[in-house]
Order: sequence, then C-alpha cells, then structure tokens
Amino acid sequence: MADSKLTRLERNWIKYDVGNSAFVLLNTSVVPIYFQSLLTSDIVDKSMALWGVAQTIASLAIALLMPILGTQADRKGYKIKYFLGFFFTGLVGCFALALPLAWLPFLVVFVLASIGLSSSMTFYDAMLTDVTTDERMDNVSSQGFAWGYIGSVVPFIVCLALILLGPKTGLVDTALATRLSFVITGLWWLAFTIPLVRTYRQTHWREDSEVGIAATFRELGRTAKEIASNRQVLIFILAFFFYIDGVHTVISMATSYGAQVGIEGTQLVLALLVTQFVAFPSAILYGKLAGRVGTLRMIRIAVAAYVVIVIFAAFFLKSAVEFWILAIAVGLFQGGVQALSRSYFGKIIPKEKSNEYYGFFDIFGKYASVMGTALVSGVALATGNESLGVLSIGILLVVGLVLLMMLPNDRVVADPRAQ
Repeated sequence: MADSKLTRLERNWIKYDVGNSAFVLLNTSVVPIYFQSLLTSDIVDKSMALWGVAQTIASLAIALLMPILGTQADRKGYKIKYFLGFFFTGLVGCFALALPLAWLPFLVVFVLASIGLSSSMTFYDAMLTDVTTDERMDNVSSQGFAWGYIGSVVPFIVCLALILLGPKTGLVDTALATRLSFVITGLWWLAFTIPLVRTYRQTHWREDSEVGIAATFRELGRTAKEIASNRQVLIFILAFFFYIDGVHTVISMATSYGAQVGIEGTQLVLALLVTQFVAFPSAILYGKLAGRVGTLRMIRIAVAAYVVIVIFAAFFLKSAVEFWILAIAVGLFQGGVQALSRSYFGKIIPKEKSNEYYGFFDIFGKYASVMGTALVSGVALATGNESLGVLSIGILLVVGLVLLMMLPNDRVVADPRAQ
C-alpha cells in the first residue's frame, strides 16, 4: 500500500477493508463447513437451505435498518458513531462464534455478527465521499477491495494452518482450532480498524436541525423522490439490485454448494484462498481500466462474466477441478464489480447525503441478497435439485445487464494527481 499517490486518510480507509475482509473470507469458506459439522444426521442434507435462510434473515434486517440510520448519520459527527456501533456489534459476534455452540445458537450469533459487519460497511462505503475526490474514487475503492483480498489471506493462512495441522500435532482438535480462528480473525479486524477511527473526519453533512423519527421518515421520502426523478441514479440502482444479487449469492453460497455436491472441505478452502490472490491484481487492474475506458463499461463486462460463471456452476461443477476453475473466475471479476459499483454510485449522488443514499444503495443490495439466497434455497428445496437453484440467479444477472446498457457511457475524467 506504499503508493505515493494515496493520502494517509485514503490508506487508513483502505485498511478497514483489510481488516473486515478477514472475517468475510472466513464466513465464505470455513464457517459453512464448520456449520455443517454441527448439524445432526437428520438435517445435514438441509445445510445449504439452512445457510441460505440465515443469509436471508441477515440481509433483510440490514436492508430495513440502513436507510433509516443513514438519514441520521448524515448529520455532522454521526457517521463515525454509527460505524463504530455496528463495527463493535460485528466484532463481539465474531468473538462469540468461538464459543462451543450447538448449530442453532451458532446460526443466531452468525446472523448478528453478519448484521454488524455488513452495516458497518454501509457507513464505511459512505465515508468514501469524505476521504477522496470523484476523480480518485475508482482507484481508491478498487485499492480497498484489492488490499482487502490480499490482506485477509494473512490471518486466514494462520487459521487454516491451525485447522489442518493442529489435529495432526495433537495440540488441538479440528473443532477447537476452528473456534480459535474466530479469535484470530477478530483481533486482525480490530487492529486494522483503529487507524481509520483515529484519522477519519466527516467533510460532507446535512445542515439539518430535525432529528426525530417523523423528520427521519420525511427526509427518506424526499430522498426517494430525488432518486425517482434522477434517471441515472434510478436506473443504476435498479440494475445494481439485480446484478449484485448474482455476485453476492455466488460469494455467500459457493462453499456450501461445493460441499453439497461432495467436494472435500480442504479443496474448497484452498480454492477460495486462490480466489483472494487472483482478486488482488484484478481489482487494482479494474480501477486502472475504469480510468481509461469508463467505470460503467467495466461494470458491464464483469456482470456479463458472472452470467457465464453461474451457467458454469450450474451445469459443470461436479468435482474439485471445476470448483478451482470457478474460484479463479470469480476472483477475476468479484472485486472489480463491487469496487466500481461503490465508486460509480458515489460519483453520481449528492455528497452531503452520502450516508442516506448509500442506505438506499444498501436496501437494493441487501434485498437482492434476500431474493438471491431465498431463490436458490426455495428452488433447491422445491425441486430437490441444487443445480437448478444456482441457475435461477442467472436471470437476475441478465436483467441487471440489460438495465446497465440503458445508461449512457460515463465520461472518463483524468486524475490530475496522476499526471
């Protein structure tokens, strides 16, 4: 991260991605496998469906909370307070997962920890408008995802070594090693959050003296009307609703699906580790290409690639080899589409209402996640065919891509500091 073009505040903002991404990686790799090991024999075949229900509940709760709290956080000094509140909720949940819990309490704690993590990310995303400029936003956002991918690998490798080698050495069994990995991950997350908390200063806010519940809903109504009347924001946020569904669902349920089709747990985890290494240069490259050919064009390319990825997963994922191919393909496009979606939205919204707008952004992102995980789980349970559940999200990706094509290509603006 020793890039002379990044300011100290930009670097500290990026570090939070490094910290929280460790928990994200653990959630998408080790946690589903550990959760499956907690299930009793009579419900073990429903692991994917149960996991999808937990993801759906967490996403729904976040989608309901964020616009309301985002409106409050747009006032001076409140953004960091809400960020810290949800960060600590997620951190305590992460540590609590280390307790020897049965499958249902474990799932409840996981949902609470996920709500804390994802909600803190909404306020963190909104900070992007405070820490950098429009011209630098694609690069800074992409750097965040990129360093998040590679940085999260450090504690993950430690945790993985503990899980794989601990039982062989007789120091710890697999279950205890897995629980200790939550403690290691939580400490890493905390360490990389402190620099941002110490240096962040909110530079955009609403000059608004109304703070009550009624005032909050009045402001939400005004913002909803603003979004509805702004064609660019409206079409993009609708497109985002559809295409991010596919992205989030593939990320959140890939390991569970791989385990369901019989791929050995170690192969699943190692393949997802490779995803992080592939995603690191890919995310940075995406940020640089966005500055040359346009942010929107690069988002379209990533969404089209995800359509192919979903088709591949539904029809060809049968063994560890195919899962490795899938993991590498996801790594090529995952960080790019997420980072550029975040920065593109930040450039087309009013900065003084960034938290509120990102709250709406989160509604569309989280309800998409609700729809995606619910759709996959519902189709899988109804048909008894996991592949059909995976294939069903391809329709949503296509709809998102069609909506993106309705937007005019964005004008490429050079960063004056890069000259």
